[in-house]
Amino acid sequence: MKRRAIVWIAILGVLALAGCAKKETTEEGGGGAAPAEQQAGGGTPVDQSTVGQVTGKVTFQGDHPKLAVIRMDQDPVCVQKHSEPVHVEDGAVNADGTVPNVFVYVKEGADKYSFPTPKDPVTLDQNGCMYKPHVFGIMVGQALHIISSDPTTHNIHPMPKDNREWNESQPPGAAPLAKTFARQEIMIPVKCNQHPWMRAYIGVMKNPLYAVSGEDGSYTIKGLPPGDYTIEAWSATFGTQDQKVTVAAKGSQTADFSFKAGGAS
Repeated sequence: MKRRAIVWIAILGVLALAGCAKKETTEEGGGGAAPAEQQAGGGTPVDQSTVGQVTGKVTFQGDHPKLAVIRMDQDPVCVQKHSEPVHVEDGAVNADGTVPNVFVYVKEGADKYSFPTPKDPVTLDQNGCMYKPHVFGIMVGQALHIISSDPTTHNIHPMPKDNREWNESQPPGAAPLAKTFARQEIMIPVKCNQHPWMRAYIGVMKNPLYAVSGEDGSYTIKGLPPGDYTIEAWSATFGTQDQKVTVAAKGSQTADFSFKAGGAS
């Protein structure tokens, strides 16, 4: 009888350890599917028949920053992929004063709604020893596929504050890396330990209400339910700006942002 009790205690101990291990592997955002509550959301579903949008343009006032030329001499593969000089992307301003690569998102006003996690992954490519795209958004729990178009080894190293940090190499011909993020975070810098000039920035959101300004500095955030919102524009070089907007049912609101040297204008 005493021996049987000891056996049952041992079995229960093994089951408890297995349960703890399973919990540990699903709570962090290093890979695999998101927790169920992140996928479903706990707020009010959005009535798609009422949604509107916010559009705008990001510009810069004053003398445009002079961008440094990237020296890729340490890796001949990187050099061979470029016929023209390559400049750093942070701080880029177009000749007409518009600014690309600004992450624009709903900072406040959307918490009461639920948004399903997209099934399609976001792809981050390493091409010409540069990250493509340089700035992008992704939802909590959404799959991030990291691929390489370069015949050289890269080392991908996101440096979050609120999510789990990881650092993995990807040799030529390797399968895509599959990752997810467990928590919202604006913004996560990414570097390549193999090529120190490589930089990217990831905006992890609980909703899909975000956009990145394009080559002409314009952006559009779609799918906003009617209501009041705070919109923030984030730039790796010029800082951040906020604007409050009210979006009517099926309406379109404009929110332009203008940066200048030393801060927002």
